This record gives sequence, C-alpha cells and structure tokens, in this order.
Amino acid sequence: MSVQIQPTNYQLQSVATQQIFDDSGWLLDAPGEKLPGLIRALYEKKQLNLHGLDYGIYTFADWLPVQRILKGSFAPVTYKSKGLANYLGLTNLYITFSGYWPEKGIEMKTCSFKETESYSVCARMEENTDKILVVASAGNTARAFARVCSDNNIPLLLCVPEDNLNALWFDEPIKDCVKLVVSKSGGDYFDAIHLSNIASTMDQFIAEGGAKNVARRDGMGTTVLSAVTTIGKIPDYYFQAVGSGTGAIAAWEANLRLIADGRFGSNKMKLMVSQNVPFHPIYNAWKAVSRAMLPYDDVLARQHVEEIDAKVLSNRKPPYSLIGGLYDAMKDAGGDVLLADNAAAREAAQLFKKLEGNDIHPAAAIATATLIQQVKENRLDKDALVMLNITGGGEERFQQTHQLYYLKPSLIFDIDPDEEEVKEKLERLF
Repeated sequence: MSVQIQPTNYQLQSVATQQIFDDSGWLLDAPGEKLPGLIRALYEKKQLNLHGLDYGIYTFADWLPVQRILKGSFAPVTYKSKGLANYLGLTNLYITFSGYWPEKGIEMKTCSFKETESYSVCARMEENTDKILVVASAGNTARAFARVCSDNNIPLLLCVPEDNLNALWFDEPIKDCVKLVVSKSGGDYFDAIHLSNIASTMDQFIAEGGAKNVARRDGMGTTVLSAVTTIGKIPDYYFQAVGSGTGAIAAWEANLRLIADGRFGSNKMKLMVSQNVPFHPIYNAWKAVSRAMLPYDDVLARQHVEEIDAKVLSNRKPPYSLIGGLYDAMKDAGGDVLLADNAAAREAAQLFKKLEGNDIHPAAAIATATLIQQVKENRLDKDALVMLNITGGGEERFQQTHQLYYLKPSLIFDIDPDEEEVKEKLERLF
C-alpha cells in the first residue's frame, strides 16, 4: 500500500482510577493497580478526521493506537436500509456491514468484522519485534489474524478448538509464519484460551490480550465510527450479538469519544446485545442484576456450545464484571441483553438475504432476529435511529467464487494438557 500515516499520538488511562500514563509498547493493564479493570486510549486528536477510502480501516487512524499501515484492510460500510426497514416499518434503520460485499465497496477476505481487530492490533505492534503474537479464538478471530499476519509476515500462534477448524478457510495458503495448535475434539473456546495462557508465560510469546488490548477494542469501534460519520449523528440504538461483549464495550467507548468530538450529538446509544439460546451466560448475569458472572457447569456449558449455530458467541468468561467491562457499559449507556434461538436466527438470515441481498453469519443473524423481535413486540419507536451491526457476511458468495485452503494444526493437545509438555512442544514449533 502506497499510503502512509504517522504513528498515532495517544496516552492510556485506567478506567478504575483515571490514572493517565504512556504506552510502553504493549500494555494491557494499568501499572501498579490491583483491581481488575480495562485501560483506554486517550487520543491527541479529539475530533475525528477521516483519511479516506484508500487507507482502508486506517481511515480512522486518528482513533486507532497504531504505529503503521498494514496492507489489505477495508473499513466497515454503513448504508440506510430499504428492504429490511420497510418490512419492519422502521424509518431510520442503518446497517453497518463488515464482510464481503463488492457492490457496497467492501471486500474483507475473511468475511468478518474480526478484521477490524486484527488490522488494528497488528499495526499496534512494533514492526521488528522479536515476540510471537498469541491469539485464542473460536474461529472468526483466528481466521482474521491468520490472514493479516500471513499477508504482512507477522509471526503468530493461533489456539483454536479442534471442533472449530472448519472456520479456518482462506482464499490462498497461509504462510509459515502462522502456526496453529488446537485443543482436541470436545473442547471449546475456554480450552483454547487455556492453551494461549500457557504459551503467554513463555518468553518468546506475547499475549494479544483480548478485550484488554485497546487496539482490539478501538478496531472494533470502527463499526460505530463508520455508522456515525455516514449518518451524521449518534444512533439511538445499537444491535449486536455478543460472545465476549468486547464489541459492545468498544461501541460504548467510541460513542463517548464521538460525544466529546462535539459534532454528532450527546446521546448514548442503548446497547441491545444478544445471545444464542441455550448458551447465554451474559443474559443470565444481566437479568440477575449481577456484576459477577453466575456459575456455569463446565459439562453443561460445552453441551450448550454444541447446540448453538453461532459458535463464535461461546465465551464462558467474558469481560463482563471487570471495571470498564460490559456490565459498566450497559449500566452507563442503557439497553438490554436479548435472546434468539437457532430457528429465529436462520429465519432472520433468510429474510436479510431476501430483503438486503447478501448472506450473513449466524452471529449477525442472532442480532437481526432480536431486532425483529423488538419491533414485533412494539419495544422500538418506528422513527428511532437504529444501527444494526452485521458482524460478518458474504461468506457464501465468497466461497462460491474462490478456491479454498484450510489451515491445518501443527499440534493437537488434550483438553486438560500437561503444562510442561505444552511448553516443550511450543518451544520447538517456531
């Protein structure tokens, strides 16, 4: 890519104590603080200046903690809905789409908004670091990071459940700088996280950090930046399906920056987040008015994960309780946690394809299904300004027109592996 940017100027701030400090390169926590909480980026530029389409996602670089531009990115696209809006009788429904939709000017090769995370996180890394990035994923995140790291020659260790390997498809072979290890069949996302945690204790690896990484959240927040800069004002409602809730936290944080910008209004979007029945630990905690997540039996959780279509929503330990996490976001912004089952999501996906013209991922279908439910139950004003975050789509048409290559695991580990054995094998992998 010929376009360039200067590294973004920003500092970091503890949400818990408001302490402000410089980013020493890869901070995930506030130095010296004991309470579990998130840190936030404070950008030098308080008003967002768009750099242009040629920059891909880095059109929003003013509010991304990045050192450089990586090749191949696209920014999310926002448009005013006609088909679905007319069907629902909504006058101000806007769809923010991340995925593959050439007619809309977006060609994310992994068809998922997880590219917004990976292009931001990897551009936060120093170009010549000797550390290997570690990412745990239930599927889409792994696909996005593998694509970005392969294209830009960044060493990466991916940890994924073996049962989710069908999510690791690509339109060209992945380079050898990316290695995949898996927790054997029967495990879930939590088991993949356990593998990544073991790797992250080793000197050669560096944890991506998940929700704690400001680059991940601010990358995801570009969906809201796309919507607001397209519409010209902050929406009343934000609909998105959640597994960890990191995207909703990111939406809230972007909303706060846009209020401070001063040009787009002063309201906070109600966060209408959704989960896939029967796996809904965030719903259970929210409805119990509990900051703490409720107990969830391991065996039952794994059984519920097997039953849901939207596997990417299967996070058992989301960043819900910690300071600045999803609980705080929803308490501050307002909103609710909604539920949809597989049947409702499949029906919503068919409706979206018919009325809007593209296929969408199961998680995006869950969000769409809950929007439809809210309208049918007369819980939404027909003139409310609504943002529907379609977090992945165009996969069917992309796969039909591209030859696919699957990333194969280098190592397969037991669900409860011996840590020393894991370390020994990982040491030899790179």
